Amino acid sequence: MSTLFESQAPRPLADRLRPKTLASIVGQDHLLGPEGPIGRMVAAGRMASMILWGPPGSGKTTIARLLADTTELAFESLSAVFSGVADLKRIFAEARKRREMGRGTLLFIDEIHRFNRAQQDGFLPYVEDGTVILVGATTENPSFELNPPLLSRAQVFVLNRLDDTALEELLSRAEAAEGRALALDADARASLRAMADGDGRYLYNLAEELFALPVGDDANQPVLDTGALIAAVQKRAPLYDKSREGHYNLISALHKSLRASDTDAALYWLARMLAGGEDPLYIARRLVRFASEDIGLADPAALPQALAAKEAYDFLGSPEGELALAQAVIYLGTAPKSNAAYRAAGKAMDAARETGSLMPPKHILNAPTRLMRDLGYGKGYQYDHAAEDAFSGQDCFPEGMERRVFYEPVERGFERDISKRLAYWSKLRARIEAEDEADDGGG
Repeated sequence: MSTLFESQAPRPLADRLRPKTLASIVGQDHLLGPEGPIGRMVAAGRMASMILWGPPGSGKTTIARLLADTTELAFESLSAVFSGVADLKRIFAEARKRREMGRGTLLFIDEIHRFNRAQQDGFLPYVEDGTVILVGATTENPSFELNPPLLSRAQVFVLNRLDDTALEELLSRAEAAEGRALALDADARASLRAMADGDGRYLYNLAEELFALPVGDDANQPVLDTGALIAAVQKRAPLYDKSREGHYNLISALHKSLRASDTDAALYWLARMLAGGEDPLYIARRLVRFASEDIGLADPAALPQALAAKEAYDFLGSPEGELALAQAVIYLGTAPKSNAAYRAAGKAMDAARETGSLMPPKHILNAPTRLMRDLGYGKGYQYDHAAEDAFSGQDCFPEGMERRVFYEPVERGFERDISKRLAYWSKLRARIEAEDEADDGGG
């Protein structure tokens, strides 16, 4: 319970406008609506342990508080950043006492992924026997950050990043609470929503800054355009953690946009990664990998282009070198695609593992010593440059292993020409083999 002084203390706009009912939470109807899993749970008067996974400012803490109110459970809240084993023991002991008196406890743990594995395992008995209903909030992928035993005892619900419609509803609520409209033109208002980056709490903080701007002599604030808006409020960096899921999601988006030849989308994901502070050399390494894996010999210039971009960035640094990365993205995105070399390498590796330590055929081995010559090393070797068409047709696979086809080029880009070359050599090999068989039969 707050004291008289606390109730009169100034409160941030985001706290004053915190929803009072589940129905007033925006952007999460897929969970809280009548057909949503949490909505059905509340309607049935039952509650199960859950993990709320979503971006900052999407309503995780508010949902947990309102679930406790709706179900008349005692509400206990901890932050994994500031709490430890002693805090958990205290809460579990109090929850046991309440349970003996016939009342349950909802334990909300913010940033639950920050508890270590042993601490997470410590929840299990209390969740399992119903001492507490656990509601954990995390911005990180639970699959990576939470123990499997804990995940098996809690449902994972994914909260949406707030879309433009939801953010506009929050702005309207802020204006109603303040009794005046934000002094923004239409473009600046759209920019304000974009600056919030799907975070409702941050949007309220930005609006509060704008409401606090000094008014003019006529008691009206001048209407701000986008440039004036950016000058008035501090723009935060995009949400992006280089060591966690955002890092892998965005590089996956870049790679798959390139594979789909969606060059403009690939440029967007490149820009997102750079704006988030990603190491440009990490991006360059992935572009080099893409050039080999997804383009290969369909465009032999792709790999040099990617390597040149890496060298240019090494030479120029940021921000000038980032243009070289963008140039490489454009080249790779517009290049013909083939994973034939990637598949060929994989097939060859599988064959190498299957066949073990088969020796090369002796006719293609060098014989630098007399003993090796006596053993047949190099015997029967045919020097291809001395053969007709510079092609001897000799078999270079190990003895006892049948010929296999690993590389199958596609009919795109330069690999179309490679297909013709391979077909030509295959035809020559078949002719030579036929001639050899005829000679053997005539002997």
